[in-house]
Amino acid sequence: MQKSDVGVAARVASLLEQLLAAPLPLRLQAWDGSVTGPAHGPALIIRSRRALRRVLWQPNEVGLGRAWVAGEIDVDGDLEEGLLRLETIGRDLAARPRLSIAEWADALRVAAALRVVGPPPRPPREEAVLRGATHSKSRDRAAVRHHYDVGNEFYDIVLGPSMAYSCAFWTRPNDPAYTLEDAQRDKLELICRKLGLQPGMRVLDVGCGWGALVIHAAREHGVRAVGITLSEGQAEYARKRAAEAGVAQDVDVRVQDWRDVDDGPFDAIASIGMAEHLGAQMWDEYARTLHDLLTPGGRLLNHQIVRRPGPGRTGRTFITAFVFPDGELLPLGDVVNAIEGADLEVRDVESLREHYPRTLRQWVSNLEGQWARAVELAGAGRARIWRLYMTGSALSFDAGRIGVAQVLAVRRRLDGGSGVPPTRDGWLSVR
Repeated sequence: MQKSDVGVAARVASLLEQLLAAPLPLRLQAWDGSVTGPAHGPALIIRSRRALRRVLWQPNEVGLGRAWVAGEIDVDGDLEEGLLRLETIGRDLAARPRLSIAEWADALRVAAALRVVGPPPRPPREEAVLRGATHSKSRDRAAVRHHYDVGNEFYDIVLGPSMAYSCAFWTRPNDPAYTLEDAQRDKLELICRKLGLQPGMRVLDVGCGWGALVIHAAREHGVRAVGITLSEGQAEYARKRAAEAGVAQDVDVRVQDWRDVDDGPFDAIASIGMAEHLGAQMWDEYARTLHDLLTPGGRLLNHQIVRRPGPGRTGRTFITAFVFPDGELLPLGDVVNAIEGADLEVRDVESLREHYPRTLRQWVSNLEGQWARAVELAGAGRARIWRLYMTGSALSFDAGRIGVAQVLAVRRRLDGGSGVPPTRDGWLSVR
């Protein structure tokens, strides 16, 4: 242990160790230059009194998140390892009883001695502030634009040439020549094969992002594709890419809410990484709407991040405050129930959980590799948000707290048939 009797780091560490009843699992470095804690491994850097003031007023991940986004705290060393050690602290603090009056008094004495007592600092400007009824069309539009209208150049850095913002499908994980771009292409092809796309079909992509799927489906499978998004920036980019790919005549990208699509039927519908924005409140209506937009025999492929069964988290989190406002993850069973409740027949469910951490780590590597340019494009706060949320998400997938699943469903034909192949042979090999 590196330990001194004076200094900010030692005082903060002493209070935390008292509450944890255990040694601090990572090094602390404070704004006065003091350091304490294990000599090896990552260090939590507290750059400003404002960081501690934020946590006093908001003693949870939102308070820590605000300090992180503002650059008032940082991790020196491996960020994943730092987050794992911070997670240990948070878990231990959550498991202990509420603070006693004496413990609160100790904390306030330390806060007063460090001169961190005062009014709450203003939240960073990157924090989402939404108004209106939850999941109204106007609020959903604001939520989507908060996340996606960061700038197409910024996303080009993070996502790479595919501009596909969902879990890739790593069919050759041990091949060093196999790239993120290859894995995203294989994911798009997997979706198209599950949907059974054939030339001349009409396909809808709900939440089409920057157009990766509609362009692939039109170019490789000869379909006529409609993509909808609430982001003007995404739509403009997707139209440009469709023209460059020579499929503009077969790709229609619209700025449109899914509730306003009225030109069905479609032979197939894809919903890729979109339903996380819906939450439990809207899923039943969403499933019924997609059912009605499908022709009999038409297929739906829903690709969605899911969580473990049980009660969901309540209150704001770092993700809902800074990344996906109004977003909500559901257990896979709830998603299947909603789809079946809309009279769609579920034919296949596939977990891709192990594919997402690899995708996220590639995105983080892309971001870190062009950090200065990313900060120039989107600002330091926004770049810090993306780095933290993608790194933390990779760890959550590793631990199985969240997963990602593809659910294939069909609107039955009038004769009761589905038209779905009896085995998975048709899409097992995507190359």
